[in-house]
Amino acid sequence: MEKLVIFIFGAIIGSFLNVCIYRLPLGKSVVRPRSFCPFCEKPISWFDNVPLVSFIILLGKCRACRRSISIRYFLVELVTALSGILLLSYFPLGVKFFVYWIFTWSLIVITFIDIEHQEIPDIISLPGIVLGLICMTVFKLDGSLTHVWSLLNSALGVLVGGGMMFLLGVVGEFIFKKEALGGGDVKLMAMMGAFLGWKLIILTFFLAPFMGAGVGLFMKIRFKKEVIPYGPYLSAGAIISLLYGHEILRYLFG
Repeated sequence: MEKLVIFIFGAIIGSFLNVCIYRLPLGKSVVRPRSFCPFCEKPISWFDNVPLVSFIILLGKCRACRRSISIRYFLVELVTALSGILLLSYFPLGVKFFVYWIFTWSLIVITFIDIEHQEIPDIISLPGIVLGLICMTVFKLDGSLTHVWSLLNSALGVLVGGGMMFLLGVVGEFIFKKEALGGGDVKLMAMMGAFLGWKLIILTFFLAPFMGAGVGLFMKIRFKKEVIPYGPYLSAGAIISLLYGHEILRYLFG
C-alpha cells in the first residue's frame, strides 16, 4: 500500500515536472496558465490530465486537435513514479527519503531539458546548491555525528564537484580548441555535490563518462551530432552514487 501511494504521488509530481520541462526553457511561469496543448494551446480538461492514464486513453493525442503528444510526457510521469519506488527500497519513508526524492526530481527535469535544449537551467541548479547545503547540514544526511561535519562535507562537495568540472572544461577547451563543457554542467555538479558530499561527487565524476561514452559515440556516428548533452550522464552517475556509492568505494578502497 505504501509503494502504491508513493507511485501515484510520484506520477502526479511527474505531471508537474513536465510543465517545468516545457516552460522553463521558454521563460514561462510554471504556475499559470494551467496545462494546455502545446499545438492548439487549448486548456486541457482535468479528466484529460490524469497522470499516465489520460495519455493511454487518448493514445497520446490531444482531444481537441488530435495531434500527437510527445511520449516524453508519459515517460517523465512514469520515471518520477518509479524513482519513488526505487528510493523507498533503499531509504525508509521519512525525511531522508523525501530529500533525496526531491533531489531526483530536479535531476529528472534537468535531464530532459538538457536532452531537448542542450542547456541546464540555473533556476534549478543554483537554488539546488543552497537547498542541498541546508538539507545536508540540518538533517545530517551523510550520517555525520555533528551538523558542522555535515556542512563541511556538503560545502566540499560543492567545491570539489564544481571545481572538477571546471578544470575538465578548461582542459577540454585547450585540447579541442573550443568549448568542451558548458557552465551549466559545472553548476549541476556543484548542486549534486551539495547533496552527495565530496566522496560521492568524485565517484559521480568518474562514473558519468562510462554512462555517456557509448551513447555519445553512437549519436556522433549515427546522427553526426557535435553537441552531446552531458547532464543526463552526470545525473545517472549521481543516482548510482547515491544508491550504491558507499558500497562501490568500500569495494575499491576497503
